[in-house]
Amino acid sequence: MSSLHTLTNAEGARTSSFRKGRGRGTGNGKTAGHGQKGQGAHAHTKANGFEGGQTPIARRLPKFGARKTHKGHKTVYAIINLDRLNAFEDGTLVNAALLIEKGIIKKELDGVKVLGTGELTKKLVVEAKAFSATAKAAIEKLGGEAKVIE
Repeated sequence: MSSLHTLTNAEGARTSSFRKGRGRGTGNGKTAGHGQKGQGAHAHTKANGFEGGQTPIARRLPKFGARKTHKGHKTVYAIINLDRLNAFEDGTLVNAALLIEKGIIKKELDGVKVLGTGELTKKLVVEAKAFSATAKAAIEKLGGEAKVIE
């Protein structure tokens, strides 16, 4: 059984670094493996994204956007407040299609979310992707139903 104080690296796993540019006798002096002249012989070019005449990837990608936090990646709800639901008759099944038909929302986006602002006066069955806690409580208080659609 091995202990921490007896552990060693496998043979050949660690090699000492090769010192470049330290004279002809080392076999890697003068140009230090960079050859004669040219862009690759000069400082920093190999590590700095040079892609041989092609536009470097750092310049092809946009500076802004393309992040998970932006509109294309996060859930964007069509939001309505409780007081807008008073436009419907008692006992109506309210869903995204009906809201669009009435002109209350323009697009469904990733789903409809009902928020608790305003006062609800009708008993409704509301189908939506999400409800705020106050909206759900207000709908159920009047005997309606808040159905969450998956």
